[in-house]
Amino acid sequence: MGVNICNTDKKIGFIGAGKMASAIMGGIVKSGFIDSKNVFVFDVSPEALKSAKENFNVNTADSIALLADSVDVVVIATKPFVAQDVLKELGGHTTGKLVISVMAGVTTSKIEAVLKEARVIRVMPNTPAFVKEGMCALCAGSAAKEEDMNFVDSMLSNIGRTARVDEADIDIVTAISGSGPAFYYYIIDKIARAGEKLGLDYKTCLTLSAQTALGSAKMLLENNQTPRELIAAVTTPGGCTAVGNDVLKNSDIENILDRTIKDTMDKARALG
Repeated sequence: MGVNICNTDKKIGFIGAGKMASAIMGGIVKSGFIDSKNVFVFDVSPEALKSAKENFNVNTADSIALLADSVDVVVIATKPFVAQDVLKELGGHTTGKLVISVMAGVTTSKIEAVLKEARVIRVMPNTPAFVKEGMCALCAGSAAKEEDMNFVDSMLSNIGRTARVDEADIDIVTAISGSGPAFYYYIIDKIARAGEKLGLDYKTCLTLSAQTALGSAKMLLENNQTPRELIAAVTTPGGCTAVGNDVLKNSDIENILDRTIKDTMDKARALG
């Protein structure tokens, strides 16, 4: 996880003002990482621009080219199907600048082929960024410097945790953390439904299941213990947890999760 650098004097421009861009904007402005007067936004949707300005007091730009000319760092936060159009408009306006892409499936080499003089870093975030518990994986393009990675690390630490990976592994990241929230929601819901079947109301069961998942994740991240060690700490031989552990061990859950992650990775790889 990066260390926040408050009050950076860099100007940052967002191409796209959708949900993920808004999550990042909100994190860096509200934390004090950057003054809102140094944030610029462009979006084809007037409603999205209005929302960004009202929520974060940022500047709006009339075009992609004007935005890029006004900033030091460009964040491309659009859907991947418009990547070529966006990159074409950016051409000639990003010389010597840092470009951060959160476009799924668009490689740094594809971006660098158009923005030849830019330093590119690709980011794979996830939706828990909306509640400042995101997981962002970073991979550097061929021209990106260590100081660029440190800056992006610090910037994105305002919406959660970060990890640096090789771009060759980004599809695995997509399967685990990009798509992963959906899988955890499914498991949390099924545990809650199991409690409901036994007679407790669903709302209470869902709270029990979700908070237990949150607390268990924090134990893993903050206590420097392995999953096996934490399982042992909860389990009394012959007790309640031991019985549940045996059900899991004797089930096909490991193979099911293996297939879930592999098939998701394969799909991400095919899209890329």
